[in-house]
Amino acid sequence: MPVFQFYAMPQHVSIQGFRGSFHEVAARQYFGPRPELLPCATFGAVVAHVVEGRAEAGLMAMENSLAGSILPNYLLLERHPVRVTGEVYLPIHQHLLVLPGTALADVRAVHSHPMALRQCGDFLDRHPHWQLVETDDTGHSAQRLAETRAPGVAVVAGAHAAAQFDLHILAPAIHDDPHNYTRFLVLARAADAAPDPRADKASLYFHAPHAPGSLAAVLVRVAAHGLNLSKLQSGPRPGQPWHYGFHADVEFEEISQLEALLADLASVTEELRVLGAYRRGSMEAAMDDAPLLTREGTPARSAGWGG
Repeated sequence: MPVFQFYAMPQHVSIQGFRGSFHEVAARQYFGPRPELLPCATFGAVVAHVVEGRAEAGLMAMENSLAGSILPNYLLLERHPVRVTGEVYLPIHQHLLVLPGTALADVRAVHSHPMALRQCGDFLDRHPHWQLVETDDTGHSAQRLAETRAPGVAVVAGAHAAAQFDLHILAPAIHDDPHNYTRFLVLARAADAAPDPRADKASLYFHAPHAPGSLAAVLVRVAAHGLNLSKLQSGPRPGQPWHYGFHADVEFEEISQLEALLADLASVTEELRVLGAYRRGSMEAAMDDAPLLTREGTPARSAGWGG
């Protein structure tokens, strides 16, 4: 069931990736089956679609529990007029997919997105003779294998991709840790984003004076107002070597807590922006939708693709 409850349902949603990708699964989990998905080769294109009005919403992966943060995406949030309106947690089950009839001894090369390859490092390290080929997308890798029928090639992707392109799961669940999740942010154009009266999480960007104790002054105020700091990510400030800005996600019970914190932070930051206030994603909902990605059965197929 979609969790997009407080905004008009978008007709078009841009995602990074193609049919069979985890972005597709996350988009369907959040928005349901109705919106048309617009595939993009890059995260920059996702943001451009939203800013230019070609899509009413976008979905962008931000971090994985094994591979870490996707740092360039934080820069996209800083530099473009978009707002964060929601988040999705998706359990990621990576499998080794091959053409039917391919055995493990036949594999010579493994293709996938670099983040997917990083999530499966332990398994791949046990096969040092395999060539690892980085691609633009897990689903796209599966599609290319199905179309080219290249011998000796395997791909790392989800069961959803296997079902979409009639590939065989040769080695299931090859990710390093069973608790493998990716966090996605839902984006809207800043001018169109309406406030969410039930927001209980916010994404902030700030930078503080380049002086001892400046970051500590911010963190002390977050704690003093009773907010939970669930994410703190530093990033370089262009044109100012070795100076850093910070992305912070904070969770709260009442919007008044956020308002009081923002007022208090004004005196200890040089720049402070709210990139979005929204309802926090549900890990329980992610687990409920996990059968889309499990190694058994036939996952449901998605519909509604555009170009």
